[in-house]
Amino acid sequence: MRIGAARAAAVRWVAAHARPAPGYRGAYFSGSTVGRPDDAELPASSDVDVVVVTEADDPPAKPGKLRHEGALLEITYVPWAELRDPEAVLSSYHLAGSFRRDTVIDDPTGGLRALYRGVSPRFAERAWVRRRCLDARQRVEGRLAAFDVSVPFHEQVPAWMFPTGVTTHVLLVAALRNPTVRLRYRAARDVLTTYGRPELYPELLELLGCADVSARQVRHHVAELTRTFDATVPVARTPFFFSSDLTEQARPIAVDGSLELIDGGDHREAVFWIVATLARCHTVLAVDDPALHAARLPAFEAAVAELTGITGTADILARREEVTRFLPRLWTAAEGVLTANPDIAGERPLPPQPPL
Repeated sequence: MRIGAARAAAVRWVAAHARPAPGYRGAYFSGSTVGRPDDAELPASSDVDVVVVTEADDPPAKPGKLRHEGALLEITYVPWAELRDPEAVLSSYHLAGSFRRDTVIDDPTGGLRALYRGVSPRFAERAWVRRRCLDARQRVEGRLAAFDVSVPFHEQVPAWMFPTGVTTHVLLVAALRNPTVRLRYRAARDVLTTYGRPELYPELLELLGCADVSARQVRHHVAELTRTFDATVPVARTPFFFSSDLTEQARPIAVDGSLELIDGGDHREAVFWIVATLARCHTVLAVDDPALHAARLPAFEAAVAELTGITGTADILARREEVTRFLPRLWTAAEGVLTANPDIAGERPLPPQPPL
């Protein structure tokens, strides 16, 4: 399917399913398709991200991934309160990119296009880019600091791994690239190569633990992921914020997308989403089918050990310290990207910000 056709399907989904809801304030595109031409092919392992804006401060659970007219859509809700202030959006690395361009699908109140006019001209100003880099760095620091040793191992793994993966976002934000989720390591490698710092990339992989894994190892654990994923989907009942990633509709991304990376020579870059998806499966199974959770747990533990080098809480705590020690060097690299990036504009005064 072409991206333009998928976007058109998304527009019609919004009109039919989002617009009639109480408190609806509009919708916009987000994610990896932003900025891509309508005639580009949408890979089977990608979706179209749609953000629905609502007046509610506590919006409903996101519908997540769904099929509409053949297009795979990822639907998320965001409260208008998070978007009301253009400077707050400019400071947020996960919000600002959607308003670099006009991504508005529907705007009955005019608020989204006003936000676009407030964000877009300043998006590439150096001071705002640096602030968004800082937002990403603080997410790494804050979430690692909040790590809870008391939760089960299958919950500890993503609690360590997701903030560790945000190290890539610091670089992507500095390069004005989309801070993608599943493909973050491949995208960060491209940035480091472009800006003359390829030697830093193996260190990012070492923090994740997959610098030396082989394609054979990764392919073996994708096969185990496939078994666990296919066993989880039919029994999943309890809602989690990631539940839509564990559905039949999401299988092309969770499973097939990992195989595509391996086949393309990016087996190390596939590790992040393989382990994340396995951990999410076990979070569901532990609640909805404890016997199946126990039966599949050895495969999960083997995947984590072989692909990341993590065998228990002590390893996670040690790796957390390694990430923390790495952050000053990462920040220096991000500053280098900021300095060399020809698309970043000059400085303007900003409101005061706490020092690093």
